[in-house]
Amino acid sequence: MSYLAYNSPVGPLTLFEEDGALIAVEWGWPPETAEPPAPVLERARDQLDAYFEGRLKEFDLPLAPMGTAFQKRVWQALAAIPHGTTRTYGELAGELATAPRALGGACGRNPLPIIVPCHRVLAADGSLGGYSGMDGIDTKRFLLTLEGVSIKA
Repeated sequence: MSYLAYNSPVGPLTLFEEDGALIAVEWGWPPETAEPPAPVLERARDQLDAYFEGRLKEFDLPLAPMGTAFQKRVWQALAAIPHGTTRTYGELAGELATAPRALGGACGRNPLPIIVPCHRVLAADGSLGGYSGMDGIDTKRFLLTLEGVSIKA
């Protein structure tokens, strides 16, 4: 497994790959390494740069997140939410025939934040709900604002 440190507008991120696929995006810096990053990590960094600059609306990367079958189903549904739009936990739970709380748990365990856009999921009343990213709700608000989403105060 190789990794690449990335200084994003939402704080330091570390991108991890295994077998040529992105497997995780973690908040914070990794320990130092002398290994050159795998090509997929450089592609991911470049796509994140383009996303934060408003030039990229959809990521095109090989992904292989580790999780349960249920979590992977939720993450696939999250990845299908278009840039600049939101869904509620209840809407997604209904589509996946599960409870909103279970869906929220899978969102909180999303190993590929930003790339698999769990920030696009809101509470039933349109409020932000929660977010497990670097600065929590402030990071979620930043990402949604970046995508042009109007959010409740």
